[in-house]
Amino acid sequence: MGVGFEVPSHSQVPSVSMDSRHSTISSSVSISTPRFRCFDPTNPHSPSPNHSPRYFSVLSPTSRNGSMENLVNSEPKIVTGPSGYVLEDVPHLTDYKPDLPTYSNPLQVNPAYSVVKQYFVNMDDTVAQKIVVEKNSPRGIHFRRAGPRQKVYFEPEEVYACIVTCGGLCPGLNTVIREIVCGLYHMYGVHKVLGIEGGYRGFYARNTIPLTPKVVNDIHKRGGTILGTSRGGHDTSKIVDSIQDRGINQVYIIGGDGTQKGASVIFEEIRRRGLKVAVAGIPKTIDNDIPVMDKSFGFDTAVEEAQRAINAAHIESESIENGIGLVKLMGRHSGFIAMYATLASRDVDCCLIPESPFYLEGAGGLLEYIEKRLKENGHMVIVIAEGAGQELFSESMRTTDQQDASGNKRLPDVGLWISQKIKDHFSKTKKMAINLKYIDPTYMIRAVPSNASDNVYCTLLAHSVIHGAMAGYTGFTVGQVNGRHAYIPLYRVIEKQNKVVITDRMWARLLASTNQPSFLDHKYVFGDEKEEAPQNQPINGNNHLQATTTTLGGPNDVAEDKKRQETPIPSINGNE
Repeated sequence: MGVGFEVPSHSQVPSVSMDSRHSTISSSVSISTPRFRCFDPTNPHSPSPNHSPRYFSVLSPTSRNGSMENLVNSEPKIVTGPSGYVLEDVPHLTDYKPDLPTYSNPLQVNPAYSVVKQYFVNMDDTVAQKIVVEKNSPRGIHFRRAGPRQKVYFEPEEVYACIVTCGGLCPGLNTVIREIVCGLYHMYGVHKVLGIEGGYRGFYARNTIPLTPKVVNDIHKRGGTILGTSRGGHDTSKIVDSIQDRGINQVYIIGGDGTQKGASVIFEEIRRRGLKVAVAGIPKTIDNDIPVMDKSFGFDTAVEEAQRAINAAHIESESIENGIGLVKLMGRHSGFIAMYATLASRDVDCCLIPESPFYLEGAGGLLEYIEKRLKENGHMVIVIAEGAGQELFSESMRTTDQQDASGNKRLPDVGLWISQKIKDHFSKTKKMAINLKYIDPTYMIRAVPSNASDNVYCTLLAHSVIHGAMAGYTGFTVGQVNGRHAYIPLYRVIEKQNKVVITDRMWARLLASTNQPSFLDHKYVFGDEKEEAPQNQPINGNNHLQATTTTLGGPNDVAEDKKRQETPIPSINGNE
């Protein structure tokens, strides 16, 4: 069993007075103190009325040889208010160093901000996680709004910042690096910024790069990251030792869920040592599988670039009789790139993603549908995410024991496998001769520079994270929530992964676009116990980014179906 915490409901919490510096609502609010208990995943507590229990285990930075032991995270800051209001606040340096001095924000005298009517974010401003509610719904979970504060906890001359990129490549990495450097220089007058080379291990095993606006001036026009990256190499004690020895007091960590988990452990060790060091994360995953926030940077570019591969597959397939263009896109556990690229293209006849199991043989299967489309149109285009159909591989083909340096399970190449299955089927039946073209643009998509939309998004993320660190917030990540930028506790972005909900309207739009079968039966979507439910139940069309646990299956394996377990978060070693 892991160790976890439970956040109690509003009714369980005594009212306390709050320091005006950190209060985000009126004095009538109360702040909760979590109860700690051993977490048994087979018997979780029921959710409280206003706030669901949340369990989170991190890894101990103090074990020998850099190995990790389970350790409970520091208490979350939960603020509750009237009408079911819940603020999931982020840690602050004054939580463990209460006597820190404050300084006036340099933006007050910055010429660029002279035209702004309101320099600073109101301390009461929060961002709602859910914006579509019913008349009598509780106000729900909120996050602290991102932006500049009137008081800061660092003088520009004392700031020594560092930036590190971890995990796989993604469009926009260089843009985020550039805007952090330029934002620190031009908004706050910070002139000491260090680039850590080669991911987490660069803190203790690689060279560093002094970063100035001149050095990063045009890096946004290039793909990849000028700092280099890697998977693995997370040794918390060595990393924090390096931060302490160098005198670094602001750490900006760019990476996906595994990287942010590593950032959380670094924050915990810094907190344990009582250091005045702000740890801030900028979430990066090309699969768009980080929860809470609207999207991650680089996703728009990836969808746009995927269009090139789909267009090539369409041209290849329609240029020859019975042509099939098969495109494999990224998406180990979440099929957002495949889904959005399919919707944007309108040339795709079938989209296969990890969240929607499919079957090959039999009535309503994929092979039957391919035959049907070829007879109707003479060609077809199939898009498949890299994690789709993994349950169809035989045991001998699965690589369950093989992992990369990040702890990711190595997946068999579903694109090559399904290509061969399609060829074998038509060769065996001899109904028609086909010509199949397989395109895998994965690394081409990852390596391109970000497009205009992502460049703007990266700039806003970089500025928001700078404002947060200067204001003394730490142990947080920044993201767009319902169109507003917010500071999100690290545990919220590493507790689970976003998945496409295949019973939501967004997936229905895709099915309407491709005219493909859903490969599932009604009773396996809604469950037998819901068959008698009213037909006019509201559809939640705004939750297509939430995790799904729908049990699905083909006609031949219904009896063997089991609930698909939520994908576990991988190790802390820079995994995306």
